[in-house]
Amino acid sequence: MKTIELKVKGMMCVHCEKHVADAIEKVAGVEKAIADKNNDRVLVRLSGDSVDENALRSAVESEEKEYCGIVG
Repeated sequence: MKTIELKVKGMMCVHCEKHVADAIEKVAGVEKAIADKNNDRVLVRLSGDSVDENALRSAVESEEKEYCGIVG
């Protein structure tokens, strides 16, 4: 399994973290997502080796947050 980290701006509370994580977890190839509003990051554990970055962007933007890309 592979883990990636996303930069996501606009998460202001624990509810924002949960909504963003839940949306990302619906993306094919994602096993688990943990959002951290304090660092503007989402740790994403993949079920395989890759994931569609456009799908990640769409998931984040569906929660009206700013997707800034994969970190690192």
